[in-house]
Amino acid sequence: MEYRTMGSTGVSVSRLCLGTMTFGKETDERGAHAQLDAFVEAGGTFIDTADVYNGGVSEEIIGRWLGQKDGRADEVVIATKGRFPTGQHPNGVGLSRKHLTSALDASLRRLGVDTIDLYQVHAFDPFTPLDEVLRFMDDAMRQGKIHYFGLSNFIGWQIAAISELAGASGMVHPVLLQPQYNLLTRYIELEIVPACEQYGIGLIPWSPLGGGWLTGKYSREQAPTGATRLGEDPKRGMENYADKQSDDKAWDILDVVRRVADETGLTMAQVALAWVADRPMVTAPILGNRTTEQLDEALKMADVHLDEAHTKALDEVSRPVLPDYPYGERGVGQRSRELSFGR
Repeated sequence: MEYRTMGSTGVSVSRLCLGTMTFGKETDERGAHAQLDAFVEAGGTFIDTADVYNGGVSEEIIGRWLGQKDGRADEVVIATKGRFPTGQHPNGVGLSRKHLTSALDASLRRLGVDTIDLYQVHAFDPFTPLDEVLRFMDDAMRQGKIHYFGLSNFIGWQIAAISELAGASGMVHPVLLQPQYNLLTRYIELEIVPACEQYGIGLIPWSPLGGGWLTGKYSREQAPTGATRLGEDPKRGMENYADKQSDDKAWDILDVVRRVADETGLTMAQVALAWVADRPMVTAPILGNRTTEQLDEALKMADVHLDEAHTKALDEVSRPVLPDYPYGERGVGQRSRELSFGR
């Protein structure tokens, strides 16, 4: 297993992060503990969950696993999130100090730890001033409840706004962002990735396999018959994961992933994971596995890097189709210049 720093911090984490959204639903507690054991035995140290994953059951399962492993909490980096509804009242949701205080304390109890290594705001909240969010995180760190804080599903201007405010006020700075990112979904490269580069924020992509599409279980001739992992209508699944590009382009991407897999001896899932794991600013893609067998397959690429030719082929076929302005060629010309004089 390779290790990287968690954004601009000095904390080391494994190149792969174990996602636990299935724990307590598709994966029962015994299977979840087996996944956690297998992940750690392979050198994995980074575990991600959230307070709303199956009503808090995911955190509880992780907490009981930690309780069985003396000292294991010091060996792993635990990340969780707060923001989405946890109560049937107006203040049971959002990024207000009131809700986050309750949400963080509940996560600490379920996980059975004194401090959460990475506490992430699960999404932007248009009703809560960013100053309030930052002051809560700053206070939580001073109280010893969290070590670092991160963002999830923020877009470019939101990343810039909260980072600038943190810098100007001297409050705690976000260190990681959790966005959707895979070969079928690359639009974050337009403004979100550059914002993260500017402010030293690492990426921990969710859905690196496009909800299962990049594993190769579907083909042009074989349409999906059941709902995808995120519950989309299977007839619209490809459209959703291809950022509403043409179905033909999405299938072209899958064809190249399949070719690279054949040429390297990897599975399509391993190819897709290796590609996203080595994108700029990526700390660790988040694995979302229902079974230990699926996890074992993913872990086989923990130290795999694609060569330049295969990476280039995947880059080219998956490059998003952009409008001419502001993101296409005409727009790029408006935002750049050559280091020369005259006309």
